Amino acid sequence: MKPAVFFIVSVFLLYGLPGCRSKNTASSLGAAEPDQRAVAAITGHYAARNFIAGPVSKEDLDKILTAGARSPSANNRQPWHFTVVQNPNLAKQIVSNLAEGNLLIIISAAGDGKTNGSIILDCALATGNIYLAAQALGLGSRIYTGPIDAINSRFKTELGFPRDYSAVALVRIGQVQPGVDAVSAASSRKDLNSMVNYEGRP
Repeated sequence: MKPAVFFIVSVFLLYGLPGCRSKNTASSLGAAEPDQRAVAAITGHYAARNFIAGPVSKEDLDKILTAGARSPSANNRQPWHFTVVQNPNLAKQIVSNLAEGNLLIIISAAGDGKTNGSIILDCALATGNIYLAAQALGLGSRIYTGPIDAINSRFKTELGFPRDYSAVALVRIGQVQPGVDAVSAASSRKDLNSMVNYEGRP
C-alpha cells in the first residue's frame, strides 16, 4: 500500500462510520440503533481489485455520499467537496481499468491539495467514510492517490471543481465478485501487539 493511502486508511480506522448501520434513507443515516455492523465494516474491509460490471444504485450512492458528508472535521468546517464521475469516458482517463458501471468519487478541497495538513486530514476522514460505507452496502471500494496530480493538472475544469479547489483523493466504487472478502482478498496485516503500547494500568 502506498504511504499516502496507508495514512488515509490509518486515520479513518480510528473513527466510526456515520450511517452505515441504518436501513433507512440517506437523510436518517446516523439515527440507527448501535450494533456491530459498523465495526464489522471497519475490521473486515479490503481494497477491492476484482471489480465487475454492474451499476451502483442511486440509493446506495446517496448513502455513501451522506456517510462522507457526516465525517468529523476540525471546527466542523466540512471543507470537502465530492465530485461523482459517472461519465465512463472521462472516468477511464483517470482510472483506466474501470469495469462498466464503476464510478469515481473525487474528494477535493480549497488549496493545492497538499499543504494544509488539517484540511488534508479532514478530507482523509471523509475519504475513509466513503470507502467504508460502500463496503458496508456490499459494494467494492478502493482508494487511489496516484491519479491526483493528473486530475489537478488536466481535469479540474472538466470535472467542475469549485473555484480554487484541488483533488486530495478518490474512491472507486462498483460491484465485485460474490464471495470475495477480507480473508480471501486483503493483504496481510501486522500483529496488533506490534503497533500498540500501553502506559500505566487501567
